Amino acid sequence: MNKKKLWRAFRILLGIYVVGGVVLYFLQDLIIFHPKKLRLNHSFNFNQPFKEINISPDGQRNLNIVQFLPEKKAKGIVLYFHGNMTNIERYARFALYFTRNDYEVWMVDYPGYGKTTGRRSEKTMYADALSFYKLAMEKTTAENIIIYGKSLGTGVASYLASSKPCKTLVLETPYYSMTSMSQTYVPIYPARLLRYTFPTNEYLKVAKVPVIIFHGTGDEVIPYTQSLKLKDEFPGIELITVPKGKHNNLYQYPAVTQKLESLLAG
Repeated sequence: MNKKKLWRAFRILLGIYVVGGVVLYFLQDLIIFHPKKLRLNHSFNFNQPFKEINISPDGQRNLNIVQFLPEKKAKGIVLYFHGNMTNIERYARFALYFTRNDYEVWMVDYPGYGKTTGRRSEKTMYADALSFYKLAMEKTTAENIIIYGKSLGTGVASYLASSKPCKTLVLETPYYSMTSMSQTYVPIYPARLLRYTFPTNEYLKVAKVPVIIFHGTGDEVIPYTQSLKLKDEFPGIELITVPKGKHNNLYQYPAVTQKLESLLAG
């Protein structure tokens, strides 16, 4: 009887495990990405000067870019890859930290976010990043481009910095890789279930630019240990640690804003 009960319990646990794996595989888009679509005729209402650009990288999809402009002549361009929530409207408030230091900051939406259309995939997000960079190069030179990634965007930003030259790569609350993140949250499942890998660590092996990381020890979304792993593997990284800093409040800390202003002033 005990053996039968154990076997029954094992089958139940195995069934739960298999179902969980299926859910993880097929619903990972819903787990990782939280977009908010906007109509193509939607009017942005930002409280700072901006210019909206729509391009079609493949002649079919729309790629939406918003350029926030400083009052004075720009010293350079920040290519900003945002996190996994909603769209550019959520992150527009951060543009002021760059424009007040005389940098343009360009934000791009991923497929399915805002006015950017098309089927989302890691490959498509990388291709859009290259189109984004190409557009910036029509206006300035590589030594005047800062690539900035926040949260989800750190993997895309790292890919771009490994593919194209720039002044500096800045990563706010990065992950070592999406595989590493999955092992943190669901270690019982094999990493091969992931369709999105975003191997930040692999891209940093190739990127030949200065790298600055901002991360709080109290990050409730991407553990601070993810940045420690990057720092351990790449000692040349400048890691700005914010004691008790959370995932979305790092700009409230002088250590972050002062370092950012120092970078933009240099």
